[in-house]
Amino acid sequence: MTSPHLATTPLEGSLGGEPQGQRPARLDVVHLAKSYGTGDGAKKVIEDLTFSVSAREIVCIVGPSGIGKTTLLKCLAGLQPTSGGRAAIDGREISGPPPEMALVFQDYSRSLMPWLTVRKNVVLPLRHLRLPKAELKARCDEALEAVGLAHAENQFPWQLSGGMQQRVAIARALAYRPEILIMDEPFASVDAQTRFDLEDLCLKIREGFGMTILVVTHDIDEAVYLADRVVVLGSKPARVLRIVDVELPSPRDQIGTRALPEFAAQRTDVLSLIKRPA
Repeated sequence: MTSPHLATTPLEGSLGGEPQGQRPARLDVVHLAKSYGTGDGAKKVIEDLTFSVSAREIVCIVGPSGIGKTTLLKCLAGLQPTSGGRAAIDGREISGPPPEMALVFQDYSRSLMPWLTVRKNVVLPLRHLRLPKAELKARCDEALEAVGLAHAENQFPWQLSGGMQQRVAIARALAYRPEILIMDEPFASVDAQTRFDLEDLCLKIREGFGMTILVVTHDIDEAVYLADRVVVLGSKPARVLRIVDVELPSPRDQIGTRALPEFAAQRTDVLSLIKRPA
């Protein structure tokens, strides 16, 4: 079922301005648990997770490798059922893929169709919305412009760098006009400079489109740079060790922000939580 807002309401304004007519989105996770299997042989992956993501907030989830971060995102995206607790958007429990939500995964090379142009890849998920051709074009134009790929609309993914391919994946999500954007290790497969550029793009998207963004990352520096709050997971099954408020000035930039003593202090704080003995 398509969200009325996503299906019919154009996104007013552009990057740098508040979207008009877009209702706030909020994600709540309450005592969420996830196990695989049943009975005595069940494997608990997540146990009793509670946190929330407010409208227009960027929250990053960090934790040791294999702790269950991707499993958590699959539950929040309605791709896997929870084993206990609940996840909700604006008070409505998530029982399947929410129409207000879009996902961007780490493996952009597998999510893009190599035989389709950039433009056709961006438009592909919108086909089921049955939008007029003019609106399909407008959404695609706006999304490609937002990620700096308007010039590459007729190229194919295999003709682009890894960073550009991930921008196509982000543009496809933007064209859907979600209220909540979930990203799973979105910049892990690109070089350092491209990662910095994509991090800044993420901040730009939040400001320009008014989105609520949840990012899973293994990069502590990235989490501190991007986030308003960092949810630190630990133990097995996974639990919330602490939710860290990131107190850094805005707007952030790669050189000035990372040079701040506060940045180093917050990075050390988060890292010490992850590295502490179980």
